Amino acid sequence: MSNVKDVSKRQIRREQIRRKEQRGRVIGIALITIGALFVAFLIIWPNVKPVTGVTVVDPNPRPQADMNSMGDPNAPIKIVEFSDYQCPFCENFSIDTEPALVESYISTGKVHFTYRSTGNWVSQNINSGLTESEDAAEAAYCAGDQGKYWEMHDMIFANVLGEDVGSFTDRRLSLIAEKTGLDLNQYEECYSSNKYRDAVIKDGQDALAAGVSGTPSFLMTYIDASGKEVSELIEGAQPFSVFQEKIEAALAAAAPQ
Repeated sequence: MSNVKDVSKRQIRREQIRRKEQRGRVIGIALITIGALFVAFLIIWPNVKPVTGVTVVDPNPRPQADMNSMGDPNAPIKIVEFSDYQCPFCENFSIDTEPALVESYISTGKVHFTYRSTGNWVSQNINSGLTESEDAAEAAYCAGDQGKYWEMHDMIFANVLGEDVGSFTDRRLSLIAEKTGLDLNQYEECYSSNKYRDAVIKDGQDALAAGVSGTPSFLMTYIDASGKEVSELIEGAQPFSVFQEKIEAALAAAAPQ
């Protein structure tokens, strides 16, 4: 009788162990499944989540626009803006100061103006691991292939949601491109191929080489009366009066045209 009881106890114990192991396997499988679903969600969600609405704006006029430049290429003063589409001060300059420069100096043939990015400046400096700064700059260059660089430039600035918070995901840039009036097939082919990635990286490298330490910054160059090239870096979203003072001084010192 005692042996029968011992056998029953062992059987019960084995059954308890088996059930415990089975529960453990089920829990383990469930945890792995949940983890896999979570990872899949993180990968898929950016491609399916609703795109925040895009604001449509009328672009500012740009005389003699050519890709990311405007004005007379033979103008005595050359100004290169090093900027970032995620930079609020850069946006302020494009709204508050650039139109006055266009009216007074660019449309009159005194200044040739070029917009260049600073690579992945904002994204890099907030250590997000994202590339929204570069991506927006590439999208603008792709718009330039269709003669709409400056239109895309203005639309991008009008649709900043914040720094690296999804303003310039691939899907949102595509929607901005559509609202800008681009041929989407041509735009997507350009953008997805990273046609202008090297150009954007070079923009950033040239900004650093010019001594840029913040955005926006402006490199003004001209040839003086002695034939020497003079360069001056203007930093920050300065008011029109500052640019006016600098440009007038440069015009006075420049070689006669």
